[in-house]
Amino acid sequence: MEKNKNGISNRLESVITLVRNGLFWHGVRNNLAKIGLDFMPYYYCKSLSSEVNPDQIKTPDLDLKLSIFGKAEINEIKNSILGISDKDLFKDLNNGVTCVGLKKDDNIVAFLFIRRKPFYFRNRLFNLDKSECFFDYMYTYEIYRGKAIAPYLRYQCYNLLENEGVQTFYSISEYFNFSAIKYQKKFNAKRLELCLSIKLLKKRTWNFTLKKYESKCS
Repeated sequence: MEKNKNGISNRLESVITLVRNGLFWHGVRNNLAKIGLDFMPYYYCKSLSSEVNPDQIKTPDLDLKLSIFGKAEINEIKNSILGISDKDLFKDLNNGVTCVGLKKDDNIVAFLFIRRKPFYFRNRLFNLDKSECFFDYMYTYEIYRGKAIAPYLRYQCYNLLENEGVQTFYSISEYFNFSAIKYQKKFNAKRLELCLSIKLLKKRTWNFTLKKYESKCS
């Protein structure tokens, strides 16, 4: 009986956290996806390194080290994050995807996957040229959240990629993920499209462009 009460309490706490962070409908979408009803509205965004205001990016009060992650770190990530085991991160790594991360001592704090070549997202092709990249999967470990680490890592990636001639950065924010949308504003990311991707029972996928925006990003 006590175990059931604890389970209900944990679920209730999770719901309250989602509501508090503006992620309730994001959570609903994720739960529907688990039973094969995957409806994902999202914004396709573009930003320029020249339009980022460094004053908006706080430096975390931690002694962090930036590095390019390899197979050892990827293996640790796969073994430590629930729900990521279905992602073929090693395949991405072998196909030229770069994983840039932050560590405190020997502990992984956060990481970001960066694509430099054309790729498919939910069966939709996105093209990139040599001066463009796509910020893909990003994650901050729970004990380090709330310390402005995610924008700090992304800003460090801007600086890193600028040295390689990359000036245009694309990313996707789920429509119901208000935290991610707020995060995009720190980088003056402009919306290019509002899209809807539908997956049914993990067998059929459809993609629709619901709206195109007149972006001031050139």
